[in-house]
Order: sequence, then C-alpha cells, then structure tokens
Amino acid sequence: MWRLPGVGPSGYQRLLEHFGSARAALSAGGAAWRQLGLDERPVAAMAQPDWDGADRDLDWLDASPLHHVLEPGDPRFPERLASLDPPPPLVFVTGDPDVLRLPQLAVVGSRQPTAGGRDTARAFSAHLARAGLGITSGLALGVDSAAHEAAVEHGGITVAVTATGADRVYPAGNRDLARRIVDSGGALVTEFAIGIGARREHFPRRNRIISGLSLGVLVVEAGLRSGSLITARHALEQGREVFAIPGSIHNPLAKGCHALIRDGQAKLVEQADDILGELLPHLRLPDTAAPTPAHPPEETDPDHARVLQELGYDPVTLDTLHRRTGLTPDVLSSILLIMELQGQVDALPGGRYARRR
Repeated sequence: MWRLPGVGPSGYQRLLEHFGSARAALSAGGAAWRQLGLDERPVAAMAQPDWDGADRDLDWLDASPLHHVLEPGDPRFPERLASLDPPPPLVFVTGDPDVLRLPQLAVVGSRQPTAGGRDTARAFSAHLARAGLGITSGLALGVDSAAHEAAVEHGGITVAVTATGADRVYPAGNRDLARRIVDSGGALVTEFAIGIGARREHFPRRNRIISGLSLGVLVVEAGLRSGSLITARHALEQGREVFAIPGSIHNPLAKGCHALIRDGQAKLVEQADDILGELLPHLRLPDTAAPTPAHPPEETDPDHARVLQELGYDPVTLDTLHRRTGLTPDVLSSILLIMELQGQVDALPGGRYARRR
C-alpha cells in the first residue's frame, strides 16, 4: 500500500485508522477509498498494485542482517518519529535501528559552505558527539557531510536521513561516507521504498524526518532560500528546539541564520555547550524528572545510581552498560548525557564512558 502513488503519510494513516490494516484497506475497493476523500492516483493504481516492487523491498530486507523495516507499533520504532502527525508509515534502516531512539541533534546547513562554516559544523558536531548526542543530518554535500564525518571520526554516533530508497546513496560521491556511518555503529534512514531515486519533492519529506528524529536542529550556514530553513520550520512545528550560529553580515550564507534569530525562531549559539544546556531539560526519563545539582542523582534516582555503580572505574561501552543495568539504550544515553553535563561521567572515543575521577 505504501508503494501506491499519492498515498503519502496522511493517506496511509487515514486508511489504517478506517480499515484497521493494510490488507483490509487494499481489499476494500476504490469506492470505499473515494469516500475517504483520497487522491484519485492511489485509487486508480489499486487495480494493479506494485507487487514486484514489494518483492524488491522484501528481498532487500532479507539480503543483510543490517537491513530493517520499522513501522509505528514496533518497539524499535523511535518514539519521536511516532509522535509526528502523521508519522512515517514505514522506515527503512541500514545499520543499528536502536540508535534512532538515542538523544539526537540535527546539524544542517549549506551544501556549499564557506571554509569557516564547514569547520564550525565539524567542531560543534565533534563536541556534541563526544558528549553523547547522536548527530543527525541529510548526507548532502557541505555541512551535512562535515557533521557526519566529525561524529564518525570522534567515536560518536551519526544518523543519515536520505531522500532515496535504501538501496541508493545520493549524492553518489558520499557512498564511502554512508558505509563509514554504518560501520561505526550509526544508521541510514529513509521512508522511501527500494529503487526510488532522488526527486526534488522528496527533500522536504526527508527534512521532516531529520527534525522528527531529533531533540533540536542546529543551522550552521544557510541562505534565505536554503532547504535547511525547511528543516527548521518542521522542527518548530514539531515542538523541537532550533539553534542558529550567526555569521558575518557580509556572508550571504549567514542570512538564513540571522533571519531565524531575528524572527525569534532560533536561539543564537556561540559554543556547543550552549546547546547542551538548552537540551538538558528535554531529555526525558521514565517516571522521573531530570535531577538538579542540589540533589545528586544517586540519591534521588535509582537508575542514575545503578548506572554510576555499573560504570565501575574502567571505560565501558553502551552495550556493556545495557547488559549490566537492563536499561534500554535510549534511557541509558539520556542518563549518561545528564551525568556528563553534571561532571560525573566522561564520554570517551569509541563510544565508551567512564566515571570522572
């Protein structure tokens, strides 16, 4: 059903809510779909569904243990995406699907940044990745690539959301980067089915997923007509934080950032710690509020105390802490980021953590 032209996330959600399942919806017939006010394109295409395309999707899924297809209701489906209205009906993931539930910051900007803009994207992404935030972007040239590369090179996790099917990489020059993202424990994500190429109308949909996965969006360099401003708009609609880095008044790639700041849509940031301080209240933990320095977490939150105890005195990975504590990776990452900000834990290269001495 997702392969029918013109269904889209809204139409898909409407069909599932009305008929209860994709199988029931496909069996209902065109007249029933028309009564729901659906576009005529999927109604006409129902006569010949793309079963060959669906087989290609399933063949891709079976081709590697690194290939996954998630839908809302799957325990691995990230909660932040599930909260979108509407959520993406299907998400194709190459890599580790668990990283999609980790705390993330989207870093976006120009495809042709200045040298300074590229350096800034790398510096912010490296610092934030070391602090435990996943770095999410769109695998484009320029700022996106710089953000992904910095996260990989500094032992962090990065997620690339693409505007093509999961069997393709766009631009083709980023194939090696895409491989390194997966090899380093990150993931490639798309809502588009196998075999679908890059189209202009796909990029705003990709940007909605970028902001939807993230706690906030950082705009590094962007012109007034930049697609990064679409990502920022999606973030605002989704209730996410938006941050922007100011630049020279003579730099046309700073005008988009300045407009976001001037219009009160983004918070001006000058250093990465500005972002960490803003995101701390948004790191949600189950049945507990984020602790304050006046009440040490080991006294008020048993999960914090357990994590600190199981850290021991040697560096450990997130997987090791998961086995020791039984806490899910997303909860562990939130706890560790809070403890990092409070000076209790250090994030080390290679995705390891250690008690600060």
